[in-house]
Amino acid sequence: MTRRLDYNQIAPNGARVLGGVHGYVMQSGLPAELVKLVYLRVSQINNCAYCLDIHTRNLVKKGAAIERLALVQAWEEGGDLFSQTERTALTWAETVTRVAETGVPDDAYQAARAVFDERELVGFTIAISLMNASNRMAISFRNTPQATVKNNGP
Repeated sequence: MTRRLDYNQIAPNGARVLGGVHGYVMQSGLPAELVKLVYLRVSQINNCAYCLDIHTRNLVKKGAAIERLALVQAWEEGGDLFSQTERTALTWAETVTRVAETGVPDDAYQAARAVFDERELVGFTIAISLMNASNRMAISFRNTPQATVKNNGP
């Protein structure tokens, strides 16, 4: 698959704004590993190879166990591998990402509010929204995953 456009060069201010949102999320007080886990799950739902590659690499660099990462897609069956907080964040990420299907029902909101305070829930929702936007950019313009470059390079 050939990359279509380099949107970072074509619209650097737009790319900078998205980067600024990421900066906000990472400085919001949310646990960085949990945000990255949510990013990974959103990217799985959206089938974004480029983002899956990035988030998996980042989590591995931070010491995440491969066994755990392999089960993120099926986290509900992961038993004690995922804490209640992680399960809630992953549920919220799935519900918000699939908003066209779910409508984000009141019971999903109440479940998330039972675990996260107002600021955390808004922060996670911003993070989820950002990752959905990033996935759409990477997929639309065919960003090449690093793993593909390494395997096909000289």
